[in-house]
Amino acid sequence: MSAPRCLSHATKTLPLTFRASPSGATAAKRSLHVSAARRDMVAPPDPVSHMRPIIYDDPPPQGPAPYLRHPYSLSEFKSGDGAAPGDYEFQFRLLRQQLDALNQNFWLDSNTRFYAARQSVLSSLPETATDRDKEEALSAFFRQWVMQEKDWTDSYTTEWRRRNLQLITLSARVEFQRLKTRLSSFFKD
Repeated sequence: MSAPRCLSHATKTLPLTFRASPSGATAAKRSLHVSAARRDMVAPPDPVSHMRPIIYDDPPPQGPAPYLRHPYSLSEFKSGDGAAPGDYEFQFRLLRQQLDALNQNFWLDSNTRFYAARQSVLSSLPETATDRDKEEALSAFFRQWVMQEKDWTDSYTTEWRRRNLQLITLSARVEFQRLKTRLSSFFKD
């Protein structure tokens, strides 16, 4: 399949990719990226917690402006909404990492204790125990484990929801701050 005539000049300089639409027509799309692609990556699951850690590809922190010759950052003393332009983004990254650490630590601790308790139940059975005996012992153990851990799990769930709502709110503030910055630079020019 060849490129449409209007895009034939672009094929010499930029690679084209063709996508088929639901109607069957194909459209050419240039794959030109001015900036480097930023992607978060997901690592393999932890063997105990079974959580897949996320490796965030955050942009590097912005350094101070080169023309600024003041012993303090003047952006700290900005009036207005009370937050410097990068504050919300920094808080968002910090809260996101804290939430990930909360999840990892909770499930690591919970699963470590669970596996140890399950192993002690299985080791307490006689060697002549049938598969049915093991199933009954594990069933009783699971029932008791869920009742025993209910309060702790409920408090974790409440804390996770509270922090997640904070994260969503902060994410909205970051996006609003970015939009405000884009619009102010657009109307400034």
